[in-house]
Amino acid sequence: MVGNIILDHCLSSSKVGAVISLIRKKSDNTHSKLNEVIIEDFTDYAKHRDLFKNIDSAFFCIGVYTGSVSDKLFKEITVDYAVSFAKMLKDNSPDAKLCLLSGAGADRTEKSKTSFALYKGMAENQIDKLGLEFYAFRPGYIYPVEQRKEPNLMYAIMRSLYPILRLLGSNFSIQSTELGKVMLDIGLNGTDKKTLENKDLINYLEEQRDY
Repeated sequence: MVGNIILDHCLSSSKVGAVISLIRKKSDNTHSKLNEVIIEDFTDYAKHRDLFKNIDSAFFCIGVYTGSVSDKLFKEITVDYAVSFAKMLKDNSPDAKLCLLSGAGADRTEKSKTSFALYKGMAENQIDKLGLEFYAFRPGYIYPVEQRKEPNLMYAIMRSLYPILRLLGSNFSIQSTELGKVMLDIGLNGTDKKTLENKDLINYLEEQRDY
């Protein structure tokens, strides 16, 4: 969801000259800026090393819903996929900015009993140690602006409760389009804060609107 929004922003931005999209299967997108590359194993980019050269900004948005896969696979997708990507980026474009779609509650103490918080924290820690210009984005509930089939009952309920969540303030939710805009902007321009909680993302948007 968020990755597609960032991709659309990249393709429409005059600041972006070319985009390499690492995907599971080919899409129907034929934009002149876009080079889609099918990846068979997201833990091993060895044969795609050249794709990681001369990169200015990278966005890692691959994820999976809690409970939809085994804990082992959840950890592999959340930690191993992200860290493998970051290591290849560091080896080939050490000055690149890396934006990771993490999540609210990510636990860098790695003591959480919750898989989501534990593994998101692990991914952040391991990537941070690589020395890249690294930004961890920790949104709360991401409201899907485009209609979609919700993955489970909890998300269907959250969608219906979104107007209330929005009224509760900037700590709890953000629209998918807002998140995509913030991630692209920071990926291109950087910012002082490296770990951005939901309230930081909302504040960033409001500051941009004031200019």
